[in-house]
Formats: sequence, C-alpha cells, structure tokens
Amino acid sequence: MPTNCAAAGCATTYNKHINISFHRFPLDPKRRKEWVRLLRRKNFVPGKHTFLCSKHFEASCFDLTGQTRRLKMDAVPTIFDFCTHLKSMKLKSRNLLKKNNNCTPTGPSNLKSNISSQQVLLEHSYAFRNPMEAKKRIIKLEKEIASLRKKMKTCLQKERRATRRWIKATCLVKNLEANNILPKGTSEHILPTALSSLPLEDFKILELDQQDKTLPIL
Repeated sequence: MPTNCAAAGCATTYNKHINISFHRFPLDPKRRKEWVRLLRRKNFVPGKHTFLCSKHFEASCFDLTGQTRRLKMDAVPTIFDFCTHLKSMKLKSRNLLKKNNNCTPTGPSNLKSNISSQQVLLEHSYAFRNPMEAKKRIIKLEKEIASLRKKMKTCLQKERRATRRWIKATCLVKNLEANNILPKGTSEHILPTALSSLPLEDFKILELDQQDKTLPIL
C-alpha cells in the first residue's frame, strides 16, 4: 500500500477518500530510467515500494476503460512543480542559518560576522563550501600558473634562439654578397622580404644587440 509520492516537493499521501491514484515505477529498464530522469532527484534509486501519484501525469496517460485507473504502457510523468521544491529547500536553509545564529554569542562583532556569512551563503550559492576546498583550488591554480610561466619562458627562449639564427644567416649571406662571393640579389631569393630589404650594417647592430640581451626573469 503506497504511503506517499516520490516526486520532489510533492506532499501527497495515500487517502482512500481522495480521488488520487498511486503508480509504481515501471519494471522495464528504459522506461524506469526515463521516469527517474524526469523526476530530477540527485542519486535517486526507486525501490519496490516507490510510487508516483496521479498528479504528475497528464489525462491522456491513463486508461479508463476498466474499473480502476491504470497508466498506459508508454505513460511518463511530465507534471512537476520544481520551483516550489527549490523554494522549500531555500526556506530550510534560511531556518538552519537562523538556528545556528541563535546558538552563537550575540556580541557586536559576532552579530556582524553572522549577518555577512548568511548573506554570502544565500547570495553566492556557487561559492566554496569550506575553507579547505578553497585552499585546494588556490593551490591547484598556483601550480597551473607556474606551469604556464615555465612554458612561456621556454617559448621565449626558443624565439630568441631562432631570431639569432636568422640574423646570423642574414649577415652571412649579405657578407658573401658584399665580398662578391655570392651574386648580387641572392639574399632576395633565399631570405624573407623583411630581412633581405635591410642593409648589412643594421644586421650587425642587431646581432650585437642580441648578444647583449638577457632573458627577463618571469
């Protein structure tokens, strides 16, 4: 015999004098899983004596051809008042906070601390549950930042080495052109346009500048 409804926020209980029927969860695994999904209850596992009342089914879900009201084979619960359930949970949370506040000393500093803590819990429900969880998150983020800094430093070092190689190669080619070892215009064919258009003296200055530079510490 059913005693109450398993839907969140539903206070309907069995009463033979009220025209409300109760229905077990289907035995078919697929239909049973669909009912549980629509119920939106975290970690909910229906048992042998778990019921839903007829309030959560549309009129088209019922077979009224017999003496008793039965659900059709493809019936699924679709009528739920989740907003009422959430309001009830929020009210319970507020009552718990009030109860905790009544158990603590009512000095000015404690009263101010309790009010601010209550506001944080009610207005910022997404915040960390406890200081240890926040500390773990901070440590994890610090490790990620350190890893990113290390990668960035490696990339800067690679970029600097590549720049030095380009400058040395460009100086070599232009020196060979200046000494008539390579034909004039060779640099225009084998070097990028941005490098081939600069005079040799500029590259000598760049090479000296690269040798004097030190990588900044991050």
